[in-house]
Amino acid sequence: MQILVNTGRHVGGGEALESRIRPTIEAALARFVDRVTRVEVHIDDENSSAKAGDNDKRCTIEARLAGLKPLSATHQAPSISLAVDGAAEKLEQAIGRAIGRLEERRPR
Repeated sequence: MQILVNTGRHVGGGEALESRIRPTIEAALARFVDRVTRVEVHIDDENSSAKAGDNDKRCTIEARLAGLKPLSATHQAPSISLAVDGAAEKLEQAIGRAIGRLEERRPR
């Protein structure tokens, strides 16, 4: 599973941020590792670093699955860590539902 991390211009990226995010994504999607081919994480600070605000950090995670359309989830929170956690949890649930529906359609 390839994980790509993209940041907005108001978020300091780099290896430090990626090394904090990668374990969260891997843990959330561990049970789907054989189906997920690529994950793109987009992190942004909606108010820029000059302004603080409630829920101004946004994380959108898009997963590409073999045999399915890409799925994504977005979460806003006061910190990057909480935004990533929330989006990863939502994406895990969305993938679980999509795979469940796909398996229900298969003839037995």
